Amino acid sequence: MHRIDVEPQTLMQELEHSFQGPLVVAIGGGEGLSRVLGAVLGYAGDIKAIVTVSDDGGSSGRLAPHLDIPPPGDIRKCLLALTSGDSTWRSLFEYRFESADVAGHSLGNLILAGLADIEGSFEEALVRAERLLGAGGSVIPACRDRLALEIESAGAVVRGQVAVSLHRGTVDAIRVLPETAAGTPRAIEAIESADQIILGPGSLMTSTIAAMRVPGITEAINRSSAQLVYVANMVTQDGETLGMDGVGHLNALLRLTGVRSPHTIVANDTPIDAVSPLQRIDFDPELTATYGADLALSDLVDAQAAWPSHDPVKLGAALTAITP
Repeated sequence: MHRIDVEPQTLMQELEHSFQGPLVVAIGGGEGLSRVLGAVLGYAGDIKAIVTVSDDGGSSGRLAPHLDIPPPGDIRKCLLALTSGDSTWRSLFEYRFESADVAGHSLGNLILAGLADIEGSFEEALVRAERLLGAGGSVIPACRDRLALEIESAGAVVRGQVAVSLHRGTVDAIRVLPETAAGTPRAIEAIESADQIILGPGSLMTSTIAAMRVPGITEAINRSSAQLVYVANMVTQDGETLGMDGVGHLNALLRLTGVRSPHTIVANDTPIDAVSPLQRIDFDPELTATYGADLALSDLVDAQAAWPSHDPVKLGAALTAITP
């Protein structure tokens, strides 16, 4: 275990003049993945985001079944996280309708759906979107098809991303359906070519593990010689991780996916006022060491966020400090 004390702004300025950085692959979904992508932009030479496609809530849950595309919400967030500066295209992708038949829909989700129809595939639509936005990396769906998430817990089966996120209790098994699902070739190739692979932060079951349970994804991670990093969440989530400490999160990640143990766990050690029944996620250093992982602690809190979240600049500095 060690603590990382760095000046993020100074470090970022130095990196602007540094040599070509590593190929970084970040795997997950939701707000957590978008924040880690913002962090990685500061030091990576190339970035690939591999995103879960089992979301069945909100605008994504309404669009995906009817248009037969992967849920675009998390993917859109990642595209925006990789896009710096202001532009008309960025404003369009960020816009959300508030009334009429399209109320609640993100215009960015609708644009991605339209591009998929024009380009002939969702993957080609993302390539076009990256160019329109001037994104500093690529966003790759974990699977070409939209998937359903399913867990087993105490003999019961719970199906659907929203239902799983609200479920309280130990998860005995987790899978994506249909069973014929497979990781996209671009995702597998990116993982096998990576210098660094980052898992998390984000909802443990419905974002991080959901992406890794797509057949081929975890297998590619285990074949890769890349440095494997797990960025821990800051607080527990009511439902899927309630009552779990840091080692509990790590154990669930390894047990439910079969992934190799990470080289390094990056975790926050700054006090957080978590609202009961939630709690700050802490790691027991001695127990963590039994997994063969180095524990790197740092102040990672975004002081401006309404909810305990990772500050992309602080997280970028912490990740840079551990990058080979």
